[in-house]
Amino acid sequence: MDLKQRINSDKLPCHVAIIMDGNGRWAKQQGKERVFGHEGGVESVRDTVKAAAEIGIQHLTLFAFSTENWCRPHKEVNTLMGLLTKAIDSETLELHKNNVRLQAIGDIDALPSSCRKQLSEAIELTSGNTGLTVNIALSYSSRWEITNATRKIARKVAEKRLDPEDIDQELVDQAMETARIPDPDLLIRTSGELRISNFLLWQLAYTELYFTPVLWPDFRKKHFFQAIVDYQRRERRFGKVECHADDVKQA
Repeated sequence: MDLKQRINSDKLPCHVAIIMDGNGRWAKQQGKERVFGHEGGVESVRDTVKAAAEIGIQHLTLFAFSTENWCRPHKEVNTLMGLLTKAIDSETLELHKNNVRLQAIGDIDALPSSCRKQLSEAIELTSGNTGLTVNIALSYSSRWEITNATRKIARKVAEKRLDPEDIDQELVDQAMETARIPDPDLLIRTSGELRISNFLLWQLAYTELYFTPVLWPDFRKKHFFQAIVDYQRRERRFGKVECHADDVKQA
C-alpha cells in the first residue's frame, strides 16, 4: 500500500503549515549559488500544493519570505522577489483551474510594487474558489505580527472603543494576520532543522510538529503524504488527559 492509500480521509488536518527550508544547502550541494536552490524550490511548492489538494486539505500556509530575509544580500533579495513575481504569474491560472484560492499574510506593503500587483491580481482572480486555500507568508515574522496586533488593539483602547478588561484570546486572534483561518494542526519543517524560526508563534500553541531531513527542493508529494501519515498516528490532547472508561467513576 502506498503512502496516499494509508491516509485516513476522516482524520485529515484542516490546516498544514510548512517552513520551506534548505534551498541554500541544496544549491551548495549542486555546486551552485543560493538562487539555484530557490528556483528548485518552486517545483516543490507546485508538488506540495497538488498533494494537499488531492487529499482534501483545506488550508496550506507556506513560509516563503520572512522579515529577517530582507537582511540577506541585495542581489539575493532582488532575485527572490523576481522569482516570486514570476512564480505567481505562471501558477495563478493553474491554481484557478483547480479551484485553489490564494491568500497572503505578512507585511505585504513592504514588497516591491510589481510583486504586490501580481499578488493582488492572483488573490482577486482566485477569491471565489472553494477548494484548498494556499496562504503565502511574505515579509512575515511572528514577532512582527504580534507587535502589529498589539498596536491595533492599543489603538482601539486609546480611542475609547475598547475596554482593556475586554481583551481576551478571541480578540487577539481576530487581530492576527490569520484571523480568517483556523490554527495549524500540523507544522512541517524541512532540512532537518529543529526550530520554528519566528513563524506563527501564537497559532502553533497546540500544533503537531513534524521535522524531516529532506531539503526543500527535494520535497515531493510522497514526503507530504508521509507527514500526514505520521500526524494521523498521534493522539491530540490539547493539554487534557485521555479519559478511559475504567477511570470514570459511576455516580
